[in-house]
Amino acid sequence: MKTSGRSDQEPKNKLHRILDIRFLTDSTFILRLERKNIQFRAGQYITVGLQDSLQHREYSIYSGEQDDYLEILIREIIDGDISQQLKTCKAGQYLEVNGPFGFMKLERDKISTHKYMLIASGTGIAPFHSFVASYPEMDYTLLHGVRYRNEAYDHSDFDPERHVLCTSREKNGNCQGYVTTYLDNMEADPATLFYVCGNSNMVYEVYNILYNKGVSRENIFSEVYF
Repeated sequence: MKTSGRSDQEPKNKLHRILDIRFLTDSTFILRLERKNIQFRAGQYITVGLQDSLQHREYSIYSGEQDDYLEILIREIIDGDISQQLKTCKAGQYLEVNGPFGFMKLERDKISTHKYMLIASGTGIAPFHSFVASYPEMDYTLLHGVRYRNEAYDHSDFDPERHVLCTSREKNGNCQGYVTTYLDNMEADPATLFYVCGNSNMVYEVYNILYNKGVSRENIFSEVYF
């Protein structure tokens, strides 16, 4: 669950220029922003809003720790003010950015010694894109649940041998159904570290499935999108 905290940024440094906007589908896009002095850990998030606006929303950082820019993955929500506002932004425009926040981070001393399963639904893949961009050497399996195959955002950035796509409305993924369908039929190694990000129903279901398969809650880390 996202929990806001204090940022060390001064107000004058909160405005970040949009460098690029890249559409992945008609309703999903990536905003690339100036990074400035923001230091973050893969898995953390920032809050973003229009300049001088009181409306801000949390977005997991999509880019890697070593990149000289910030990227966020956004899906337009028909009832959502922020996503619709951001969709109409142009390169060169400034947005207010606060953060980073959040505690769903990798323990660096475990990256070379542990296996990881990264479980996401929809745009919940964002922090895991940052994980892999930051630590390409990590031993991971990415389980990504989407409705249609074209929602496998930037799938070429992941090792195809480690990427399991679950499609709920088509049959052309690696698994038809939800990520929970795949997990129900999978043997879980209790020593694996599981990271889960997506809508709350999925996260809670995954917790229960893994727990019933013998995985300790201490080995399950999550970020909930409401």
